[in-house]
Amino acid sequence: MSHLPTLISDLALILVAAGVVTLIFKRLKQPLVLGYIVAGVIAGPHISFTPTVIDTANIQTWADIGVVFLLFALGLDFSFKKLMKVGGPAVIAAVTIIVGMIMLGMLVGSSMGWKRMDCIFLGGMLAMSSTSIIYKALNDMGLRTQRFAGLVLGILVIEDLLAIVLMVLLSTMAVKNNFEGTEMIYSIGKLFFFLMLWFIIGIYIIPTFFRKTKLLMNDEMLLIVVLGMCLLMVVIATYVGFSSALGAFVMGSILAETMEAEKIEHLVRPVKDLFAAIFFVSVGMLIDPGMIWEYIGPILLITLTVLTGQSVLGTFGVVLSGQPLKVAMQCGFCLSQIGEFAFIIASLGIALHVTDGFLYPIVVAVSVITTFLTPYMIRLAEPAYPYVERKLPKRWKRILERYTSGTQVVNHESNWKKLLMALGRIVIVYSVIIIAELILAFSLLVPFIRNHIPGIWGNIVSAVLIIACMAPFLRAIVAKKNHSVEFQILWEDGRFNRGYLVSLIVFRFVLAMFFVMFVVSALFKISVGLLIGIAGMAVAGMIYSRYLKKQSILIERRFLRNLNIRDISARPSGKAVPRFAGNLLSRDLHMADFIVPQESKWAGRTLADLRLKTRFGVQVVALFRGNYCLNIPGGKERIFPRDRIQIIGSDEQLLKFGEYLEQQVIPEEDCDLSQSAVNLRQFIIDAESVFSGKTIEESGIREQYRCLIVGLERGDTSLHDPTADTVLEEGDLVWIVGEDSNIYRLIHG
Repeated sequence: MSHLPTLISDLALILVAAGVVTLIFKRLKQPLVLGYIVAGVIAGPHISFTPTVIDTANIQTWADIGVVFLLFALGLDFSFKKLMKVGGPAVIAAVTIIVGMIMLGMLVGSSMGWKRMDCIFLGGMLAMSSTSIIYKALNDMGLRTQRFAGLVLGILVIEDLLAIVLMVLLSTMAVKNNFEGTEMIYSIGKLFFFLMLWFIIGIYIIPTFFRKTKLLMNDEMLLIVVLGMCLLMVVIATYVGFSSALGAFVMGSILAETMEAEKIEHLVRPVKDLFAAIFFVSVGMLIDPGMIWEYIGPILLITLTVLTGQSVLGTFGVVLSGQPLKVAMQCGFCLSQIGEFAFIIASLGIALHVTDGFLYPIVVAVSVITTFLTPYMIRLAEPAYPYVERKLPKRWKRILERYTSGTQVVNHESNWKKLLMALGRIVIVYSVIIIAELILAFSLLVPFIRNHIPGIWGNIVSAVLIIACMAPFLRAIVAKKNHSVEFQILWEDGRFNRGYLVSLIVFRFVLAMFFVMFVVSALFKISVGLLIGIAGMAVAGMIYSRYLKKQSILIERRFLRNLNIRDISARPSGKAVPRFAGNLLSRDLHMADFIVPQESKWAGRTLADLRLKTRFGVQVVALFRGNYCLNIPGGKERIFPRDRIQIIGSDEQLLKFGEYLEQQVIPEEDCDLSQSAVNLRQFIIDAESVFSGKTIEESGIREQYRCLIVGLERGDTSLHDPTADTVLEEGDLVWIVGEDSNIYRLIHG
């Protein structure tokens, strides 16, 4: 008998347990994540009456891979451009919730006498709501079209990004075991520097790579390439001192900006599901049921903290962002749970050996309880709002109404604001690129050249090459936006503006000189005056160089084209979000998409027949069918199965419309699936046949029996495609196609 490796037997046990338990949880309409955790408890070492995983070290390795692919898939759904579109309300609310929950978690941990690091990690775990659980709950409850749902998803996007930052800060605290402000500032600066650098380089290279290799790339190759990119970024992130999860998240967010993003997400999903299942099962394996009972008091206290804290802080944060109280309470109650990032942060604490063993099962137990209560908390917001509104003092009501009614639909930006924002982006982005070039140059290029060209000539060659590589970006820092519309308007507006405009040019010129001076001073020992003169002449020469101007424009065009390529490709198919959608969200109206079911009774009916405006108060603004898009369709346009229709209306109108649309489906019992198959049969025309002597058209075989004659054999002759005027004769062998019941009726009727 051959020996089976323990890894295979352990995986078999894990996947079988996960499959059985999740089927039960699916039947009970509970999140699959809870099923995986329960399966881990069953397969773990703390349950004696069930088979147990033998080699937990190997399973932990697979679980680490699961975290990587989980964060990679999260990055694919994230995208930095989505971050820019979620708006101020989501940012304000997310920051309020995270800061408040961290402080609340630390306070609760301290009240129970826990160690300082346990309290800090507890605060980090309680700060993050579960994206996947909330997304699924909103889908299952039919609330994705509600106004608050869009804001909740925006808050979750911000929380996902801040969770990555929080993991870096917690790692730094755990390693240094102190709270030095300079160390924290350095860690945050380093994080944002590398995030920006990776994003810029990734957007510049990866979409172009996919465009060049599109004809060579099938699904199999695309999957291998993107997984290779993901793991390569994991290696790079780990090498520069960050976590593997951060590298996976960054690569996913870069790939989210490519045209292949949806296809990549579809291909990666099975891989992510497999390894994520192993990760969540491994989470359950670390839970000791006896320890949970031992710490039942802290579990209930922390659960109450999450439910109350997230609801109150979420409501306060959304109100602070200028949203009405009802929307704020719906958002706050929706966010009242902890999920995947809590497990990841807990795993981080265990891996760094800075948290006690009891913290992990406590947080998992709290996550299970709060996840189970999520649908009930979402429903609770509806009756809770009238109660809170009745209890609020009248003075507070007036203050809230004035504060939340100040939302402006149109954002009037001054020319100064536009110019300064544009210049800020230019200076920051190109400075990051130049700093990265300097790091690479002095780490790799200069030592290599000095080994092959010793002495002064090696330094001269190094300086020329480094400055030449920086030149297009230095020119962009100094010369960009000096001829823009905003700059010209401000220049012509009066002498008061000209001094500030000239100061901006001088500041950027000096910044470019500083980079050149850094290179020269690092390679040569010269006087300060000569150093300033060389740097000034070099930057002036760059400004007047037509070649550098052309290269700078080409680099920027390529980056912007790659950055916007997904939005551009989405416009013809109607996948791009309309620009007015954000404005509608600030009113009672907003926009939502609905898919016409495959078996819908509406199939083939016109918009005029459906009378959607009269019956539901909603209006159809666009109709999508495959890659076909029809904006503002007329009343004569027909609806077909799988059409996507874009509707504008209020929350109540959209909810009523969505419920009615789901009801307009042909019941399964009305579909006779037994009549759907057709078969090929043959019969002979004998002397008593009613078809003998008639043409195929006169026989009525097609009209009366719904069968089709596809062939006819007469003696040694075969007719593969007989015409309608072919006369059927005695002895003919006729081949027909039709449903079995109709063929039987034709032959024996």
